[in-house]
Formats: sequence, structure tokens, C-alpha cells
Amino acid sequence: MMYSIKENALFIADSHYPHHGDAFLTLLQKIDSGEIETPQLFLMGDNFDLLFGYNDYIQTFSSEAICLLQRLSKKLEIHYFEGNHDFCLKEIFPNIHVYSRAEQPCYFDLNGKKAGLSHGDRYAAGLGYGLYCRILRSKTTLSLLKPWEKTIIDHRMEALSKKHICRTFTDFETRADAIVAHYSGAALVIEGHYHQARMIGNYISLPSLACQGQVAVVKDGTFVFEKPEMLEKRSSKGASHV
Repeated sequence: MMYSIKENALFIADSHYPHHGDAFLTLLQKIDSGEIETPQLFLMGDNFDLLFGYNDYIQTFSSEAICLLQRLSKKLEIHYFEGNHDFCLKEIFPNIHVYSRAEQPCYFDLNGKKAGLSHGDRYAAGLGYGLYCRILRSKTTLSLLKPWEKTIIDHRMEALSKKHICRTFTDFETRADAIVAHYSGAALVIEGHYHQARMIGNYISLPSLACQGQVAVVKDGTFVFEKPEMLEKRSSKGASHV
């Protein structure tokens, strides 16, 4: 079954909550209250700076946002593309369409065109990284580490809180061309991960909510980058069309 991307669908990528501001939490609150309306929510990975399943302790760092998503998932169609910071999420969000790294990319219909969606860390990443992801993102590995969970998680959260995540890639066009080659027959490729907020040919590198402070919205079948506050006013002022 191929899902369709609907008009006014909202795409949020790379919020890195809670270490990089409360924009993600605020946005979820406004969707929940009805201040921001959307028929579909696409979470394109790394919306949490660290979150994974089979562990209660890690959820304490982002409990309010988790509860909001669980509530929203009962009244809104949500698609969550796991990233390298948030994975094994199906047990946390049973009512959300969750796609693991192995299940990405996924293909959606956008006005009769085939659009490939992924967090963005699968291609042009190297074999070593792929093996690392396969080992880490498993219930077995997470279960084996459970006796040391607090020490490991506290150390990792402290390190992530100091990490600089916003930068401009040089020669990003070459990387984008290499990625697009993996999306067979896709008229459009949509990814997060790189925090670039750019369109290169038929490749869209989504804005990072943490870095550019923007999200993407589908308007008239095209993608528009907007500040979250503009979603309340439904104004095109200050928007970047791609």
C-alpha cells in the first residue's frame, strides 16, 4: 500500500529535543490544541536527541513530548522515520506508522508523483556505519546494556548537550546526487539528517527545526519551508518555496 502525501502535510526533521530548544514540544502542543492544523504529520528522524525503545529511563528526559505524540497519534495520521538518534520506537508509539532504518526509504504518492522518504542516514554513509547501526538498533543489544543503562545514558546525554550540530556541507550537491541514485523511479526524494534546508534538482534536504528553526509544509503540491509561528497565521510571508 502506498500512502498519499496530503495537502498541508507537515514535515518536522532534526529537532534534537530536548537539548536544542523547546520548539518541537511547543509545535506538538499547538497541534494538539488546534492552533496549528494539519491532516498528516511526518517526523523525519532525530526529533529527539536521544530516544529508543525497551528502556524506561531514557523516556524520562522527554516524557512530555512522548505523551503528546502518543495522544496525537490517536487522532492524527503520523509517520515517523527513525533517525540515528531515535530508534526502536514502535513499542513507544504503537499508533504511529514507524519506519526503521532497514525499512527506509518508503515511497508515497504526491499528486501522482512517486516521492521517496527517508531520515537520510542510510545512503552515502559507509559500510562501517551501517554495521554499527544494525548492532545498536536492536532489542538484544539494548537489553544487554540494561544493567549499565543509567551510567551510559547519562554520559551520552551530557555529551549530546554539548554537541554542535549545525553546519553547512561543502560540495553537498555531489552527496545529493549519490543519494538520489538509490531511489529507484522516484520523482522526488525527501530527507532530513543533513540540516541543510536545500533543494538540489529533485532532492530536498529538509530544514532542521533545531538549526534553521523551520519545518516543511505541502502547499499546492509543492514543499514550502516555514517558521512554525507562520503555521498559525497561514501566511506565505517569509516562506521559502522549493
